[in-house]
Amino acid sequence: MDLMAANKSHFTSSLLPFTIHKLQKPKFQVSNSSPFSQNEHTINLEETKQLHAHMIKTHFNHNHPIAFDLFQRHSSPAAQFNFIITSYIKNNTPKQALDIYAYMRKTDSNIDNFTIPSILKACSQLSWSLKQGQEIHGFVLKIGLDWDVFVLNALIQMYSECEDIESACNVFNKMPERERDVVTWSTMIRSYSRSRSYDKALGLIREMQFLQVKPSAVAMLNMVNLFADLANLKMARLIHAYVVKNSDSGSNGVPITTALIDMYAKCGNITLARRLFEGLNQKSIVSWTAMIAGHIRCNKLEDGVELFVRMHKENVLPNEITMLSLVLECGFVGARELGKQVHAYMIRNGFKMSFTLVTALVDMYGKCDEIKNARTVFDGTDKSERDVAMWTAMISGYAEANFLDQAFELFIQMRNAGVKPNEVTMVNLISLCAEAGALDLGKSIHAYIDKQGILSDVILTTTLVDMYAKCGDIDGARRVFSGAPSRDICMWNAMISGLAMHGFGEEAMDLFSELQKTGMKPNDITFIGALHACSHAGLLSEGERLFDRMVDEFGVNPKVEHYGCMVDLLGRAGKLDQALEMINRMPIEPNTIVWGSLLAACKLHKNLMLGEMAAKQLLELEPNNCGYNVLMSNIYAAANRWNNVAGVRKTMKETGIKKVPGFSSIEVNGSVHEFIMGDQSHPQCKEILEMLAEMSKKLKLAGHVANTSAVLLNIDEEEKETSLTYHSEKLAMAFGLISTAPNTPIRIVKNLRVCDDCHSATKLLSKIYGRVIIVRDRNRFHHFSEGSCSCRDYW
Repeated sequence: MDLMAANKSHFTSSLLPFTIHKLQKPKFQVSNSSPFSQNEHTINLEETKQLHAHMIKTHFNHNHPIAFDLFQRHSSPAAQFNFIITSYIKNNTPKQALDIYAYMRKTDSNIDNFTIPSILKACSQLSWSLKQGQEIHGFVLKIGLDWDVFVLNALIQMYSECEDIESACNVFNKMPERERDVVTWSTMIRSYSRSRSYDKALGLIREMQFLQVKPSAVAMLNMVNLFADLANLKMARLIHAYVVKNSDSGSNGVPITTALIDMYAKCGNITLARRLFEGLNQKSIVSWTAMIAGHIRCNKLEDGVELFVRMHKENVLPNEITMLSLVLECGFVGARELGKQVHAYMIRNGFKMSFTLVTALVDMYGKCDEIKNARTVFDGTDKSERDVAMWTAMISGYAEANFLDQAFELFIQMRNAGVKPNEVTMVNLISLCAEAGALDLGKSIHAYIDKQGILSDVILTTTLVDMYAKCGDIDGARRVFSGAPSRDICMWNAMISGLAMHGFGEEAMDLFSELQKTGMKPNDITFIGALHACSHAGLLSEGERLFDRMVDEFGVNPKVEHYGCMVDLLGRAGKLDQALEMINRMPIEPNTIVWGSLLAACKLHKNLMLGEMAAKQLLELEPNNCGYNVLMSNIYAAANRWNNVAGVRKTMKETGIKKVPGFSSIEVNGSVHEFIMGDQSHPQCKEILEMLAEMSKKLKLAGHVANTSAVLLNIDEEEKETSLTYHSEKLAMAFGLISTAPNTPIRIVKNLRVCDDCHSATKLLSKIYGRVIIVRDRNRFHHFSEGSCSCRDYW
C-alpha cells in the first residue's frame, strides 16, 4: 500500500501540547496578585507587541489607560510586567522577554518569585543563553529567593535545557528534601534522561518510591520516556505496572497511554503497543502518530502505511508533528522509499514546511544514503534563515557518506554565513576525521572548539578520544581522556578500545582496573574492548580470566561478540582446537564474527583443514561475502594449492561476487589522498613511482626477501614481487616520503588487513628512512619504528 493512496487534503501544521518525543514542561504558577485568570493569559504575538509598544510609549507608566480589557489599570506594575513577559514566551519570542527583564533590572523594578520562573523559561527556550541563566541564578541568591520551590524548579529546568546537567544536579542536591515537590523530582528525572545519565535517573525513581512521593501525571510521562530510551522490555513492563498502580482512576488517560505505546514500540514489542492503542476509546492525533511511527521503527512498514490510511478514513488528519515523527523514524531505520513517499505526500497536500520539518528531511535523506536528495532539500531553503540544526543535518549527511571534503567545505560556508556551530556539528566533523584517519583536520577542529568556547560535553569529549585513537595519536587520546572533567562509561570504553587497537593490552587492562575503582559498572561494550586488548597483545590467560569474571563477578551475559573475541584470542595464540571447542559449546548460534575469527586464525597458523570447515560455515551464512572467499584463497595460495585458488575465483566470478578493492589513504597538509593497487592516477605519479623504485632497491640491499605467499596468482616469483611493490599502502608510503619533511611521522589508513610482505617491508623502511610509520588496517594499529612493529608480529 502506498501513502499516495491516502486522501488529499490540506492540514494544519500547528504544534500539539506535547509529543511523543518531548513532553510538556511543568507550568509555573501565576502570581496571586495578578488580576488575570489562567484562561485569560493568552494573547497573540501582534497584540503582545502592541501592548509592549504602549508600555514603552507611556514610559511604563502603569496608571495610564490601556486599550486591552485584560490589562486593567489597577493591576500592579509587577503583574503587568509578568503578563507581558509570559505573553512573549507563550508566543515563542523569548529574547523580547529577556529584554524586558533587563529593563526591570536597570530600573530597579520589583522582580518577584513569579517573574523569575518566566524569565528562566525564556533562557530554556534559548538554549544558548546559559550565561544569562547563570546571571539570573546569582540574582536569585542575592535577593534571597532560593527558598522558593517554583524558582528552584525553574532553575533545574533551565540548566537542563541549556545542557548543564552538573548545575541542575547542584540545585537539586542543595534543596532540603522536605522542600522538593513532585515537579522537582520529575524535572530532575527528565534532566538525567536527556543527558543519557540513565542510572542516575533510575536512582531518583527508586528514591522517590522509598520516600513515598506520589508521582504526578507529568512525572510518570517523564519516567515512561526514560524507559523508552532504555529500550528494555523487562523494565518497560515494570514501569507500566507502576503507572497503573499510581493512576488516580486506576486507568490511564490518552497522554500516558500514548507514551506507553511509544515505549513498547521502542522496546521492539509492537504487539503490546498495538494492544494499548486499540484499547483507547478516544485516539488523539498523538496516539495515531505514536502507533504509526512505532510500526516504522519496528520495520513493519506496510502495517504503518495501512494504519496511516485508516487514520484518514476515521477523519483524523496528520499535522506537522505526525509528519516529523514519520520522517525521523524513516531515517532511524533507513526506510528510503517510505521516506520519499512521506516527503511527496507533504508536498502534494500543501504542508507548510517548517525549518524543523525540512531539517528532519535533510537528516532522513542523509541517513538513507540519499545525499543528493538531502542536498537538494538543503539548497531549497533560504540561506539567511538556515539555523545551526539545518547546517548540522547536512554536514551529518556528508559524514554518513564519508564525504570528507564536502563536509568541511559546508562547514566553512556555515561559518561564513555567521552561524556558530554547536557540539553536535563538531561531533559529526570529528567522527568523519576519525573514519578517514585525518589527524591534522581533527586537530584543527579540536583547536577551533577550544578557541570558540564550544561546550565540550561528555559526548563531544568521547568523540575526541575516539578520533585521536583512530587517527593513530594514542597520546592525544590519553591527554583528552585525562583532562576530562567527568567521564561516563562510553568515554571509558572509547579509551580502552583505543588502547586495544594500538596493541597496548597491559595498559588497557590497567585502565579497566581503574574503572572498577570508580564504582562505575562496566557494560558489554567495555568487555569487548578489554577482550580485544588481550587478543591483540597476546594476553591469553588474562583474557580467559576476564571472560569468566564478566559472567561470575559482573553478571554480564556473553553476547556473540564476546565469543568472537574469545575465539580470536585463542586462535591468535594457536589454540585452534580450544577455539573450535568454545564455538561448539556456545549457547547461542555462532555468526560470521565467530567463524570469521576462526578462519583468520587458520590463515595465520596455516591450518588448511580447519580453515576449510570455517569457510564452509561462513559461506552458508553469507554466500555473497567476498572477504571469506578471499581469505580461503589466501590459505590455498599459501599452501600452493593453485587449483583450489582457481576454483574459488571461478565460483566468485560465476556468482557475481567481486573482491572489495584494497585502498590506502594518507593525510598531507590537511588533504586526504587515496591510492589503490597499481594506481597511476595521482598528479605526482612520476615522483611516487621513482620513490617506489628507490624503496625496493634499499629493501633488497637491507636483505628483504619478498613474501609472495599472499599473491593469489599462479605466476612466477618475479611477477609476484612486482605485484607486491605496487600495493596501495606502499604507494601511500612513497607519497608520504616525498611530501613530508624528514623525521615527520607517516600515518596511513588501509581498509583491509595489511599483508605479510607489506608488514615486514614497512618495518625495514621505518629504519631505512628514520621515520615512525603508523598504519591502521581493518583490525588494529601498527606502529613501525627502528625496524620493529608494536604488534610484535602478532596481528
